[in-house]
Parts: sequence; structure tokens; C-alpha cells
Amino acid sequence: MKMLIASVLVLFAVSSAQAEDTIKCTPPNGDVPEDFKDMTKGCFDKMRSQIQTEIDASMQYLAMGAHFAQDTINRPGFSEFFFKAAAEEREHSHKLIEYLLMRGNLTDGISTLITVNLPKKTLWTTGVEALKDALKYEVSVTKSIKGVIAQCEEDPVKTDEGVQNVNDYHLVDYLTGVYLEEQYHGQRDLAGKISTLDKLMKSHGPLGEFLYDKKLLE
Repeated sequence: MKMLIASVLVLFAVSSAQAEDTIKCTPPNGDVPEDFKDMTKGCFDKMRSQIQTEIDASMQYLAMGAHFAQDTINRPGFSEFFFKAAAEEREHSHKLIEYLLMRGNLTDGISTLITVNLPKKTLWTTGVEALKDALKYEVSVTKSIKGVIAQCEEDPVKTDEGVQNVNDYHLVDYLTGVYLEEQYHGQRDLAGKISTLDKLMKSHGPLGEFLYDKKLLE
């Protein structure tokens, strides 16, 4: 029996060592031609910056959603609205990462792609104040997207013939047709919400905010 147990232990040790070697084994990268990676460095850097901007906006909206979800505040409509906004911003960053992967431009530096920064603000006295801040955030994100577009429309690149401006038509079209469209709709929606809530609070005080919060849940 002792011989059997010893044999089993030896086999287990050998199997564990082999499994550990297998896990530690890192296959070499595939030898893939890089001719298709035609995104310029300036454009690529701007895209990386935009991903971080979207993540920062998501974190800020998470803080807003959590603030209004507190039992001492208890504004479930506002909380749900801002949590959804946080999810949308996170989805935007995901789509931009997918785009860079499609273009083959994320083979290096993935570990430093995203930094989790603390929200700049965590306290709001009214729903109007929060909505106005949200509109400021969206305007900031829109300006950032425009900055990416401007960079990728005419990115100066050094060539054998000298400096040439390269236009990344596909990326510019993608950002203009999808992201800017959504940003402008979102900004107009927030402006309308601010206008309605501001008038309600001027005529009904805190009751106006309470009623509007219920409206947001519909």
C-alpha cells in the first residue's frame, strides 16, 4: 500500500510540474505583415486619449448615480438616468478599443491604455445642478471628439518626400457619423431636461424635483 501511495504521489508531482511548465509556456507572436496598419501616430494617440475621456466620463456618471441613490437623497429617477449614462460612456470606450483592434493598432501599450481616475465631483445639492454638470461633461466630450477628428483629418507625417498631411477618411467618417450624432442628441436632451426641471422648481420648489424624478422613471 505504501508503495502504491508513493507511486501516486510521484505521478502527481510529475503531472503538476508538467502542467506548470505548460501554463508558463508562452507561444511566440504570429508573423503577421503590418502593411495594413496605416493609422498615423498622431491620430492613434488622439484615439487613446479619447478612450480615456470616455472612461473618465463614465466614472463621473457613476458617482452621480450613486449620489442620487443614497437613502438620504432618494431620487431613483435621477440615479437610474445617470447610471445609464455611465454605461453608455463605458460602451463608447469599448467601441473605440474595438476600432483600434480592427485597425491593428493595439499590439503595444495595452497595459497603459486605461487609467481609472477618481471623479472630480461627488456632491450635488439639486437635480438641476447635476444635469447642468452632465451637460458640461457632454460638451467636453464633444470637443474632445472634434479634436480627434481634426487631428485625423490632417495629421502631419514625415515621409521621404517631406512632411505630408494624411487624412484617415474611414475613422473621421466613423466618428462624425456615429459619435457626433449621438453627442448632439444627448446635449439637446439634457438642455431640455434642465429647462423643464428648472421651471418646475421655480414654480413648485422641491416638490417639482420630486415629481420630475418620478417622470424620469417612466
